[in-house]
Amino acid sequence: MSTAIAAPKKWNEGLTRYHYIVLAVAACGWLFDTMDQWIYVLARNPALTDLMSLPGVPADPAAVKQMSGIVQAIFIFGWATGGLFFGIVGDRMGRTTTMAITVLIYAVFTGLSGTATSVYDFAAYRFMTGLGIGGEFAAGASLVAEVFPAHARAAALGIMQACSALGNIMAGAIGLTVAYLNPDPGRWRIMFFIGLAPALMAFVVRIIVKEPEMWKHERDKAAQGQIQLGAITQLWKEAPLRRNMLVGVGLAAIGVIGFWGIGTFSPDLLKSVINPEAKPELAQRTEMLISASVMAQNFGAFFGMLGWAMLAQRIGRKKAFMCSFIACAFVVPFTFHAVNSLTMAFVLFPVMGFATSSLFGGYAVYFPELFPTRLRATGTGICYNVARYIAISGPAAFGYLAAIYGIPWAATVISVVFILGLFILPFAPETKGKPLPE
Repeated sequence: MSTAIAAPKKWNEGLTRYHYIVLAVAACGWLFDTMDQWIYVLARNPALTDLMSLPGVPADPAAVKQMSGIVQAIFIFGWATGGLFFGIVGDRMGRTTTMAITVLIYAVFTGLSGTATSVYDFAAYRFMTGLGIGGEFAAGASLVAEVFPAHARAAALGIMQACSALGNIMAGAIGLTVAYLNPDPGRWRIMFFIGLAPALMAFVVRIIVKEPEMWKHERDKAAQGQIQLGAITQLWKEAPLRRNMLVGVGLAAIGVIGFWGIGTFSPDLLKSVINPEAKPELAQRTEMLISASVMAQNFGAFFGMLGWAMLAQRIGRKKAFMCSFIACAFVVPFTFHAVNSLTMAFVLFPVMGFATSSLFGGYAVYFPELFPTRLRATGTGICYNVARYIAISGPAAFGYLAAIYGIPWAATVISVVFILGLFILPFAPETKGKPLPE
């Protein structure tokens, strides 16, 4: 007798129209989230240069670099705080409610960043923007993970995360357009005002998307006193959950330090190549080229996140992370040393984007698979955002090292962090082919 082996299901097999609606809404929420992040990345240097300048006295470029690292650290602190807080809210109040709240927060305070009159209120607006940005991911990832069947989960989460690169590309297109159409040095304010637009998403989420049945079942059990939703202490009390949480935090810290402590300084690298003396007459052209390079970098990032999801479906989550860490350890420092012209930037930035962003495709797929429904958003939020507290030192260290030793060597020193990720993987559970824990 011979036993027929069933062919593996295609990722979209059996999906309904509602599945695609949920994916579209979650992807748009994360897409606009990252668009607002990269609007800040592009506007950061012009904004701080403007805010730190005195009438007739331009700001010192070294001081701007250092302040850039400090403001980015404040932004990441807000991101981490919001991710922790709204992760718990997502388990207690629901995924869609939390998504709507966080989208509204990050959009409104991105818009307010354009009204800043000093470094201090600019940093305060960035902190508040971070609260919303940090909270949105855990709710959106939990929503998609719980709505989609097991055979489609990795692909759906990979698509959701890959859309973040489209948001980054949109930010690049906005920066390119604004710089082209407006010669005024205060054009960075217009970019932040455009970042207010995603506030409309909050109403779309509340109207179209329902809470997942899996979460509603747990909510009913909590109402009867059988379980607690978002009880953060349970992550410490239960040994498997404690291990999963610590592994997740460690993995996330590597990627967040690598991306926000190195990768988002690619605009500064390109500026040092094409306008090293910060000549005002070249500022408009420089911003246009930087915006175009960001689009190129995130073109690579889109395929990096999708590629990680496909690779993880074949070889497993742990091996896919290993491939990404090794790739980042080589690609990132090489890029920062080899980019000595505009041409090299457009060749290597997409490769660097592919490598560094592949890790974030991994977080979107892997973290929701580590925790039960009652703690999924809480656990995912902790993994992603405790890592951000750890990573706060990354941008500040980069700004400090760049001011003393130059941008390429700052990137090289911090890139050592990718090697550390390999030492975390032996403790990580393999979740490929397993159902979501209840």
